[in-house]
Parts: sequence; structure tokens; C-alpha cells
Amino acid sequence: MSSILVAGIGNIFMGDDAFGVEVVRRMRSRPLPAEVEVVDFGIRGLALTYALLDRYDAAVLVDTAPRGGAPGTLYVIEPEAAGLPALPAFHDLDPAHVLQTVRAMNGRCRRILLVGCEPESFGDELDGRMGLSPPVAAAVDRAMEKVVSLLEVLRQESADGLGQAAVGTEACHENG
Repeated sequence: MSSILVAGIGNIFMGDDAFGVEVVRRMRSRPLPAEVEVVDFGIRGLALTYALLDRYDAAVLVDTAPRGGAPGTLYVIEPEAAGLPALPAFHDLDPAHVLQTVRAMNGRCRRILLVGCEPESFGDELDGRMGLSPPVAAAVDRAMEKVVSLLEVLRQESADGLGQAAVGTEACHENG
């Protein structure tokens, strides 16, 4: 049986950067298939990299993703397919860098998707800010539904033994 990780990424002391952490916190109360594990990685990029090396076949990362859209806009991004440069963040966990490291070390995880949310504010650079802005908070439930739909795609791919299906990457985004 394949295993799939849902990883929340973010810094809870930097406003909207806590988006991924909040999504996985809420997802833990949902019934999910046995092969899905939901983990809050926060700002621990090295821990996520090691987890992807040998514990999971696929992963859905949840984080903020400043892409220039309206705050609260959700994106589904396949970092490798999009050829993304590093995403700016207030933590040492860049999904594109994590994927590059996993690939370079011949890791088990063969598919990584990112559900990203356009942030409104991270707060003051030195003091940060607690809590999500209203548009980002409003996107949390939609992000959970997006993650669940991606899990179904990943599980079907695994069951069919097929390659990667299109999941509506960055070019297809949704606004709240």
C-alpha cells in the first residue's frame, strides 16, 4: 500500500504564514484513508526532507504561496512540473528545495504537490503577527477540500499503477 503525507508548513508567529499549519490542524479531525498521514512540520524543513526520503510515496504540502493574486487565492502547484524557483517564506522550508533534495538523494517520494494560498500579511518583519488575515482564514476550508480531492487523485494513481495525472497546477487557481 502506498503512503501519502499531508504536510502543513509555516510559521505561526508570522501572520498568514501559519496557513498550512492551520489547514493540517483542522484536517486532523477529519476521517481520512489509513494510508494518509497528516503532520504539522511548521518550520522544520530538514524533518520534512527526511520524511520524504523514505516514508512516503507522495505528498501534499500546504503553505502560503505569494504569486501575485488576490489574498486568499488558492493554487495547486507541482513544483517540479512548474520549474519553480524558490518560494519566498519566513521559514527555512522551501518546497522546491525540499523536492530537489529528495530527488538528489534518490528518495522514495515521487510526487509532491503544493496547495498554496496567496497571503495578505505576515505582520511586521521583526514582531510578526499572530493569526490569519480574514481572506486567508476564509480559504482554510476550501484548501481542506482541495487537499482531499488531491488525495483521491494520488490514491487513484497508485491503485492504477499509472504515472502522474494532471491535477490542475498553478495555471488553474481558484479565488474565494
